[in-house]
Amino acid sequence: MALHVVQSRKSESVYDVYAQLTAVEQISKYKLPANSCDSQLVLNLLLDELLLDGNAKQNLATFCQTYADPETHTLMDKCLDKNMIDKDEYPQTAEIENRCVHILADLWHSPESAKTIGCSTTGSSEAAMLGGLAMKWRWRLKRQKEGKSTGKPNLITGPVQVCWQKFARYFDVELREIPMEDNRLLMTPEEVLKRIDENTIGVVPTFGVTFTLQYEDVKAVSDALDKYEKETGLDIPIHVDAASGGFIAPFLQPDIIWDFRLPRVKSINTSGHKFGLSPLGVGWVIWRELSDLPQELIFNVNYLGGNMPTFALNFSRPGGQIMVQYYNLIRNGFEGYKRIQQACLDHGIFIAEEVAKIGLFDLLYDGKSALPGAAWMLKKDIHPGFNLYDLSDRMRMRGWQIASYSLPENAQDLVVQRVLIRHGFSRDMAQLMIDDLKRSIDYFTKHPVGNNSNETESGGFHH
Repeated sequence: MALHVVQSRKSESVYDVYAQLTAVEQISKYKLPANSCDSQLVLNLLLDELLLDGNAKQNLATFCQTYADPETHTLMDKCLDKNMIDKDEYPQTAEIENRCVHILADLWHSPESAKTIGCSTTGSSEAAMLGGLAMKWRWRLKRQKEGKSTGKPNLITGPVQVCWQKFARYFDVELREIPMEDNRLLMTPEEVLKRIDENTIGVVPTFGVTFTLQYEDVKAVSDALDKYEKETGLDIPIHVDAASGGFIAPFLQPDIIWDFRLPRVKSINTSGHKFGLSPLGVGWVIWRELSDLPQELIFNVNYLGGNMPTFALNFSRPGGQIMVQYYNLIRNGFEGYKRIQQACLDHGIFIAEEVAKIGLFDLLYDGKSALPGAAWMLKKDIHPGFNLYDLSDRMRMRGWQIASYSLPENAQDLVVQRVLIRHGFSRDMAQLMIDDLKRSIDYFTKHPVGNNSNETESGGFHH
């Protein structure tokens, strides 16, 4: 074997990598090391640390895609050095981003899908904030034309993912969040109408609620706002947060009216790296028509030799995720997405049915009508020897990451356990998960934990 130099010492074998100085001492963690290290050694040491992370395929808590085919790896590698913000140097990447925008606009029934506007983002949270900014600007421009105050904008949402709380705080908008109640866990038209006024910039139904996986009824809210406008003259737009549902409903629940078929829906955000099947991180925001995005929010930037319009909170971003999004759209087509999402939905239904058979749980979501997955709670007034946090901890011993959490304000006494099914999961894995769940319950039957009440506890693994 040819000699190679490692840390100024000659070595006759690559197999002594763990005998080198960097491996027999503590790796530098919080201070830049004085000298260089062998690349293979550093790679091995970092891969060893990554072994302590959970197995992504068994992570049933995350919404994010964890499966990637070899073609995805090839495209990501080829785009590693492409800065997608520089549309002058990488015009074809810009063209492919533009194609994705119009494909999604068409999928969501934009009346002018070939002419409307949208953009990629680092994820659905950034996309949601851009949609929120457009609502605020449209409201402010309208108020200015009417000669009215623009000082107290508010936004109405259901119990939401934290990105909308960030939007409200960062951009000085009052968030009127509809809390969950024991008998109502989703936004309803009645709750929306209680909170709207002339300062409401928009209403945001969540199409795939983080806590329960269910869809909020966008059409019912839209119909209520139509009636409200006839009575008061106030025209309040809707932005749909379809971070997850935007890539599910068009394929599995086409009869649900939630998108641009409703004229009041002015913008939609989604996450490409969730059920869009793309790697972290890419999101999308699409406006119904070109006129729905205020031109004041678009910057024309002279950058690296070209003049380009941009509307984003981030600037430099890699182009690989956009390329893979287009790859997935073209490679799968409508029928391919439908098959993939239906398989995931079926696995969620199977898990829900098996969990119900155990007899200890009440199903909160049976997996049939919205996102692929299932959610359940312990039956009231039972003491099985564990709570849901204990059960999540026990399941993690077999590698399963299953979310357990209390619901938000006004429903905090309800503790939920939830699994989310994504592409790359099989029926065999679903059965293995159910078998391990039953084994964990049997363990607690023989070894009950100290506090075996069905209470909201902060301990244990939760999401």
